[in-house]
Amino acid sequence: MSLPHAILTALLEKPSSGLELTRRFDRSIGYFWSATHQQIYRELGKLEQAGHIRALPSEQPTRGQKKDYEVLPAGRDELAAWVNRSEDPRQIRDPLLLRLRAAAVVGGAGMEAELVRHLELHRAQLADYLAIEERDFPPERRASREDRLRHVVLRAGIELETFWTTWLTDTLTELAGPDAAPSRHAEPDTP
Repeated sequence: MSLPHAILTALLEKPSSGLELTRRFDRSIGYFWSATHQQIYRELGKLEQAGHIRALPSEQPTRGQKKDYEVLPAGRDELAAWVNRSEDPRQIRDPLLLRLRAAAVVGGAGMEAELVRHLELHRAQLADYLAIEERDFPPERRASREDRLRHVVLRAGIELETFWTTWLTDTLTELAGPDAAPSRHAEPDTP
């Protein structure tokens, strides 16, 4: 049920039209909770039917015009209840890890190329996150609790991308064979 809550969060930060909301999703929330534009529009309709949001009154007829949405008190209450709920961590569910396991069974001569491709993607995402941190979260702009909360979410992305780049680098080294340079996590040789 996280997509409706992601939409409520975004609308509480700034009332928006569906189009503006999808663009904001692509630039921020979408980094850690992705959704297609169709999913967002579908959820907007459900949230409006549930009485959690409403379309702001428009001076022009709404047919063919964009609607701006705002969160109603019931939507704020739902989001606050969701924030305060207890939730267990999710187990890792990554297709790349499953494909590596399958490659151990059926072979996977092309896996190294796929690992390199993933490494480059994670390096690019890490660079994007670091640029966002430098631009939007210098220490002097982390004065409020709200700013610090936004920053720690970004830091989670930075740490995850750092993990993936390190893990992929180590994995490629290990797959290169026993003559390859030892991983930085390798156990020392014992007599």
